[in-house]
Amino acid sequence: MMDAAPKSSLAESFSRYFNVGLAESDAQKEYVFQIRYRVYCEEFKYESVDRFANRLEVDDYDQYSRHCLITHLQTGMPAGCVRLVPAIGDREVDPLPLERYCGVSLDNKFIDNLKLQRNTVCEISRLAVDGAFRRRTGEALTRFGEINGLQFSPQEQRTFSSIAVACFFAATVLTEADGRTNVFAMMEPFLPRLMHRSGIDFQRVGKDIDYHGIRAPYFITTQAVLENLHPDLQELYSWIKENIVN
Repeated sequence: MMDAAPKSSLAESFSRYFNVGLAESDAQKEYVFQIRYRVYCEEFKYESVDRFANRLEVDDYDQYSRHCLITHLQTGMPAGCVRLVPAIGDREVDPLPLERYCGVSLDNKFIDNLKLQRNTVCEISRLAVDGAFRRRTGEALTRFGEINGLQFSPQEQRTFSSIAVACFFAATVLTEADGRTNVFAMMEPFLPRLMHRSGIDFQRVGKDIDYHGIRAPYFITTQAVLENLHPDLQELYSWIKENIVN
């Protein structure tokens, strides 16, 4: 009997089907804003489609945020996106999105006790996976499942559930590169659980709020992410870092 072929690592499998990189050109950013429009406006109706006649979901933070884009290699389709929003001033004058829109949910006493230098703070937001890469049985519950929307091979489909994690890793690479290692995020209940299975444990820093669905504020340091990654995810993170930094 012939030996079974060695199982590909997650990084090997993911890199076979997807590219991860910065969205720096206008064309690349349009792909990001198109994903966000389809997910946030059309599919989940978090934002009104009437606000974005050009079918690009954008806001005031995008002009100074850093954007990452995941693209499906075979079709060229944009599959996922995320952004890093740096804190550029005091929260009273230049609040991060979660401070502006979800401030009542924050445990400010706890956050103040962290004694964070503002120039080391950022928010990861607008993480979205395009509907073509999620499974329809789960899309009513979460934006981060798997979808067999197109004729993808079973091997490809097994990588789709890693798109959301890959988006988060791409943003984490930027926190490391930019020295923005104190990280906040407003997240739906599903995403911290997904990250926990990957060895990434966010600290809850406030209460639930109904903002684009039920969400809560979370905090993590870049160091905590990198120290606790499962081995197969460490390889995926290293591959993403090579694509973004080099």
